[in-house]
Amino acid sequence: MKNIIDSKELHLKNVNVEMKAFYKKKNYFMKHWPLYSMILPGVLYFVIFKYIPLAGSIIAFQDYNVFKGITGSAFVGFKHFLTLFTYPEFTQVFGNTLLISLYKLVLGFPAPIILALLLNEVRKMAFKRTVQTVLYLPHFLSWVIVGGLVINLLSPSTGIINEIIRVFGGKEIFFMQEPSYFRSIVVGSGIWKDVGWNTIIYMAALAGINPQLYEAAEVDGAGKLRQVWNITLPSMLPTIMILLLLQIGNILDLGFEQIYMLLNPLVRETGEVIDTYIYRVGLVGGQFSYTTAIGIFKSVIGLVLIVGANQLSKKTTGSSIY
Repeated sequence: MKNIIDSKELHLKNVNVEMKAFYKKKNYFMKHWPLYSMILPGVLYFVIFKYIPLAGSIIAFQDYNVFKGITGSAFVGFKHFLTLFTYPEFTQVFGNTLLISLYKLVLGFPAPIILALLLNEVRKMAFKRTVQTVLYLPHFLSWVIVGGLVINLLSPSTGIINEIIRVFGGKEIFFMQEPSYFRSIVVGSGIWKDVGWNTIIYMAALAGINPQLYEAAEVDGAGKLRQVWNITLPSMLPTIMILLLLQIGNILDLGFEQIYMLLNPLVRETGEVIDTYIYRVGLVGGQFSYTTAIGIFKSVIGLVLIVGANQLSKKTTGSSIY
């Protein structure tokens, strides 16, 4: 009888503890409801536009018909994935995407780091702020505007680049019609547009470095280059690695707007990438199942790359995104 009473008392104590914990969480939520309400739009955005559309990925395994819908379309398994790997046009598009992404990674990723290091050495604040503002401005322009500027600058008849070439006795170059120039134009315009914005992150990392480290280095006789190599870059390494990991994860996601604005039939051989190919074949051509399979393939490659790079970074530098 005593054991039964003890067990009931223990059960009541556990219930009381759980009830207290519940009311404590409820009171905490009610107390901080403005903070939770601020994150609600972000949560709804990801749920509505990121997670719910994942259900539509099933059409990659169907011969999807718009009129029959998902439930009425025939299931074909991995047919579209096999087509993807055997279709010569996709192989070319995939190669273009990898090459342009590699160029952006090799040339574009170090650019804001170098710019941040240079701006960090500027001591005249008025000049520094002016340069920063000028460099940040292109980021706020849409690719419609930037693409128009690039096309006008490189125009063979009225473009300032060809005007300079003619002044020095050269012949105008049809930059936008030459496949060999297209990738360089894409990478260069991308760096020009985003380098200033990415510099903000590295400038913030530089501001967090303890100035006493530089003072101690100067006492030891270290010059500017030695300070950058031994103090600045190691202090920036966690930030650099996280941004590098994020860029590796998006290596196949070049951005539809930029390529679409600059692409034309004459340079499609070297300039068309996965995003523009999906638009042309999927939305315009109506091959929804095939292009959905391409999208899944691209997402899987990105996931594998970011997980692998994250594990490698964690083992070598100790920095990771999770």
